[in-house]
Amino acid sequence: MMRDPTSRHLLLLLSLCWGQRSSSGAERPSCDSCDLQLSCICSHRQFTRVPRVTERALTLDLCFNNITTVTADDLTGHRELRALSLHGNILAEIHQAAFDCLWSLEELDLSDNQLTVLNPKWFRELGALQRLNLLNNPYSAVGSTPVFQGLVNLRRLAFGGPALKELKRAALSGVTQLEELTVYASNLDRYDSGTLAYVWPLGRVTLSLHGPFLTNTTLTSAVLRDVSYPETPIILQDLHLMDNQSIQPLRESAQRRIRRITFRNLSISDEGIVNLMKIFDGVPLEFLSTDGVTLTGEGRWEKASRTDQKSIDEFFARDAVVLDVFQFVSFLQLGFLLQYPRKVSVINSKVFVMPCATSALLKNLQYLDISDNLLTDMTLSETLCDGESKLKGLRVLNVSGNDLKSLSTLSHLVAKLEKLTHLDISRTSYSSMPPACSWPSTLRNLNISRAKLTSITSCLPATLEVLDLSSNNIQDFTVALPALRELHLSGNKLLQLPSGQLFPNLQTLNIRSNTLNMFGRTDLQAYKRLQNLQAGQNKFICSCEFVTFFQSGIQESGDFHLTDKEESYVCDSPFSLQGQLVGQVHLTIEMCHRVLFESVFCGLALLAGILLVVLLWRLHAFWYLRMIWAWLKAKHSSQRRRRIGHGAESEALLSYDAFVSYSERDAGWVETYLVPELEEPRGPQPLNLCLHKRDFLPGQWIVDNIINAMEQSRRTIFVLSENFVQSDWCRYELDFSHFRLFDGGASGEPAILILLEPLSQDDIPKRFCKLRKLMSSTTYLEWPQEEEKRENFWRSLHNALREEEDKENDGV
Repeated sequence: MMRDPTSRHLLLLLSLCWGQRSSSGAERPSCDSCDLQLSCICSHRQFTRVPRVTERALTLDLCFNNITTVTADDLTGHRELRALSLHGNILAEIHQAAFDCLWSLEELDLSDNQLTVLNPKWFRELGALQRLNLLNNPYSAVGSTPVFQGLVNLRRLAFGGPALKELKRAALSGVTQLEELTVYASNLDRYDSGTLAYVWPLGRVTLSLHGPFLTNTTLTSAVLRDVSYPETPIILQDLHLMDNQSIQPLRESAQRRIRRITFRNLSISDEGIVNLMKIFDGVPLEFLSTDGVTLTGEGRWEKASRTDQKSIDEFFARDAVVLDVFQFVSFLQLGFLLQYPRKVSVINSKVFVMPCATSALLKNLQYLDISDNLLTDMTLSETLCDGESKLKGLRVLNVSGNDLKSLSTLSHLVAKLEKLTHLDISRTSYSSMPPACSWPSTLRNLNISRAKLTSITSCLPATLEVLDLSSNNIQDFTVALPALRELHLSGNKLLQLPSGQLFPNLQTLNIRSNTLNMFGRTDLQAYKRLQNLQAGQNKFICSCEFVTFFQSGIQESGDFHLTDKEESYVCDSPFSLQGQLVGQVHLTIEMCHRVLFESVFCGLALLAGILLVVLLWRLHAFWYLRMIWAWLKAKHSSQRRRRIGHGAESEALLSYDAFVSYSERDAGWVETYLVPELEEPRGPQPLNLCLHKRDFLPGQWIVDNIINAMEQSRRTIFVLSENFVQSDWCRYELDFSHFRLFDGGASGEPAILILLEPLSQDDIPKRFCKLRKLMSSTTYLEWPQEEEKRENFWRSLHNALREEEDKENDGV
């Protein structure tokens, strides 16, 4: 049956679409860079799509990838997500329902992308959103429809960029209050008056209006009018205030009696400064700040000397540059400005000296920050008038980041500042500390961090309550500071906690990133008032004592708590635990009770050894080993002597017919009966016997004599008695005879046994196992007590010996 071609094309199209969707879904990458706090850092990974991460993620950072689109399904399931950043991608398209499931989202960053329009539908379900950043996207207008209408909890909003041309009245409709508003509109050419006035109350405002300030003062004045409130700090960026016309928009802010204004990246001439002071004449301006200012004039501002600047309480200047520094006039002409501020900061502005005469003009000064400049010990002496206390009301002094080297010089310069409470001399070149120093009795807070100190002396003032010695090379701390409440010692080389008895009032101790191995209950109990401890990122030895204390003792103490994360406490040793978190280490009984374990093990091993020794002793194993060693040694010595003295042929010569083995206590029977019977010519044929008393070579080891005698004898005769089995030497001879049965040169004939007295196997000690075996397998001769039976005894003995001789003759 033929199908309709249109239907077939439709089915083919659907199948292709489904295949593309499936393929697209299959290609979606994954990102597994999530930490224990469910923060997923997936930035700088070259992703072209939103990757898959756990649905439990709370933070998702996708900065600096190549993502172009966010589809409706990319973020499905992420209902717990709190922060999402897509900053620095090439994002050009966002599905209108892409963020609908992000009900818990509080922070969204879409800055530095390619969004040409702002769609209100993106934000319709983001009722919890508090921060939104839309800066530097190529959209040209905001406000055709209320973009942020549903963001009832929005507190920080940033939008705009080089492409922004229009701000329409409905732009911020629905936004009721903001803590911070940032608008980049350097090329703005249309502004509906009242657009930014929708927001109330309004916190800090940052405006970048470079172009309008130069070309459209009416537009600029309208913008400033809508955001200027007495309690709202205003930050103006990227301005060139060179003439009277460029200054005029600021009249709107002056008329609204603003109190705080900051200029960032500002270029200004002498004329601009004079006109600025005239505009703010009598205005209750309390805070004037310049962050990145270039002065193109010579400092000739005398024309503004009649203006009223009494309200200026704080002046802040950072990264100030004077283009014509050698023609810049002295600040002595600016007494009308310098006599009022209580707080002055001139930071990173290449200041190498402030003359004492200028310092004397700062009559109300309480806070002075001249950090990150070019001051030396000599020029600082000039600034502080050689310690003559011109700055009588100074409470806070910050000279950090300067090339200062003499701590004793500094202490002398500030000794007469009778109200000084805070002194910051960090990031200097102090490498040593004098034994004693003079300080103001009011000094409470001292910062000497990131210097080059290697030791601490009594130079430190005893009045200190806060002391920061972080990032030095300190190895020990033994100075008592009874009033100290906070001590910061991170980044040094301390091996142990300082003694708590030195700091009876210490509440906070920071000793991170040292070479601390461990600490315990005893160490911390010395700190009577300690509440906060930071001791992570050290070289911890995870002993049982330390691990047990860390996992249970700290929590049970209840007097203080660790204020840094558990991830900061990592084992450095032993090697088997290296890299593991101290709080998650599980130690075995063997590791925790090593001494007891080793003692028990050694005890058991010793007991087993004792039992083995007793067993071997009962089995006479040591006797056997000693005998075997003696036989091997003697055998080796005998063979070596024969090779050297007689050659190989002499080994086969037999000198004796029989070797007689007997106890010395049975020597009477041997000499009276056996020897005469066998050696004297009255018998069938005289035999040549080997007797130890007669034939052993004097001066030679007795074992060598036994071995040689046996090797040179055809047979061995054992004269058995109770005396025999009690003699070790007889046992040697018995065992040596059995060894010869397995020797290549032995005849293999069994020994001849003669029993002088009745002797059963039960009467023979167990260690004479070879004798017991011989008696069970070999016929032995018993010496008869009756005289008439002895003739048969001698006949049997002669036959046994003659049998050996006959065998040899037959062989010949």
